[in-house]
Amino acid sequence: MRELREVLRTVETKATQNFKVMAAKHLAGVLLHSLSEECYWSPLSHPLPEFMSKEENSFITQALRKPQLYEGDNLHCPKDNIEEALLLLLISESMATRDVVLSRAPEQEEDRAVSLRNAAAIYDLLSITLGRRGQYVMLSECLERAMKFAFGEFHLWYQVALSMVACGKSSYAVSLLRECVKLRPSDPTVPLMAAKLCIGSLHWLKEAQCFAMMVIQLGEEAGEFLSKGYLALGLTYSLQATDATLKSKQDELHRKALQTLERAQQLAPDDPQVILYVSLQLALVRQISSAMEQLQEALKVCKDDANALHLLALLFSAQKHYQHALDVINMAITEYPENFNLMFTKVKLEQILKGPEEALVTCRQMLRLWQTLYSFSQLGGLEKDGSLGEGLTLKKQSGMHLTLPDAHDADSGSQRASSIAASRLEEAMSELTVPSSVLKQGPMQLWTTLEQIWLQAAPGPPPSGLLCLLPVSSFPCSCLSFFLPPCPSAPPPESVRRALPGQEVGSPGPYSPGTCVA
Repeated sequence: MRELREVLRTVETKATQNFKVMAAKHLAGVLLHSLSEECYWSPLSHPLPEFMSKEENSFITQALRKPQLYEGDNLHCPKDNIEEALLLLLISESMATRDVVLSRAPEQEEDRAVSLRNAAAIYDLLSITLGRRGQYVMLSECLERAMKFAFGEFHLWYQVALSMVACGKSSYAVSLLRECVKLRPSDPTVPLMAAKLCIGSLHWLKEAQCFAMMVIQLGEEAGEFLSKGYLALGLTYSLQATDATLKSKQDELHRKALQTLERAQQLAPDDPQVILYVSLQLALVRQISSAMEQLQEALKVCKDDANALHLLALLFSAQKHYQHALDVINMAITEYPENFNLMFTKVKLEQILKGPEEALVTCRQMLRLWQTLYSFSQLGGLEKDGSLGEGLTLKKQSGMHLTLPDAHDADSGSQRASSIAASRLEEAMSELTVPSSVLKQGPMQLWTTLEQIWLQAAPGPPPSGLLCLLPVSSFPCSCLSFFLPPCPSAPPPESVRRALPGQEVGSPGPYSPGTCVA
């Protein structure tokens, strides 16, 4: 290592540039694969005692004349092996991409292949280095610079696509994966990745259906991924049924979804994920008993799976067994204490079994958990790191993602409990609500979760509902408040009546049944 470092510190000439690129790449590989962070020593310090003898014995001959080194007062010194490897690879990338052969003339084909192979090796090491630190945005920017000489090179195209997936740029990733399919049409993993993105964050169901059909059309060539292709197609049909407006169209798509998922189960009978989605599809078409049987088979394989336990609780609630459902949710929250979807369902069940006051206690716990997990001082760093997505696409929620079930109308809440809840929520809001200027920091998904927590507590008499909707109003362009169930008819308080001129007590307004507070 010391010899390689001294070589890299020398003032280079035109003849030694290629050699220094190879030396930098080799040293970066040593730092990443052969040296841990505990054994690292900086370039300006001496090696650890256990490495001192190895470093001294590694020199066979000494140079008769020492080369000129870079010296100065403001030279950067890396603090760990990852930082030094990243610095070396960024320097190597700038030198390698500058000298890469772009000509596609037949006589330069060999030189082009060599330069492309060297550049690809550097980008592979960059992917490892930046992936360790979660710097996926920076990785995607580096890989984008390689696209100028990546024509027809599947590996580089796929690397760029995966980096876009990691930093949350799903739409760009789908476009890149579409090109990867053209370069390697026999690889089933590429259209499966594209279908996953289209089903998940983008909600591009037509495109997801096309990508899933690509896998199915491969037939036996897809191997074990054929069942995944049918699974993706079944999920697409089910989501299309959720979005459909005509009852006949919904029934047709649900039938096709169930048939496709059952075909996936025939190809992979022991896959718990396939069994889980078959159970979920049966639940969506209200075949609760059959769904419970399928889910029991899935729970035999994955007893502690959060989605399976969540679906079990939802099936119990569909059968009006609310106490059993709450017991399952509490058990699941014990295993997954940071799962907000489980807590949303717990709020609904507590609202039915124990009343609104107990449900509001859980809402407050969710607010404190949100504050603990997503510290405001770290949101800017999270966004820059790109470790979280570019934002959550606001779309119609569906059961295929095992998210919050439909809200229940709270008709049995007492006025006293609601007034207590209003005071408690006002206190929680003053403690946990952040100014609108902070909302610009961090990924949108964090703030959407916070918004959903407030909206969970909003249904109820006007004072408490209004207090819960005040934080939601600070989220720009939010449509989630339109999905609130109607509040009971009641005259608004004097302070609210002054804020809403032109409304008479008892006249149709924001608090009348059949309207939504937005």
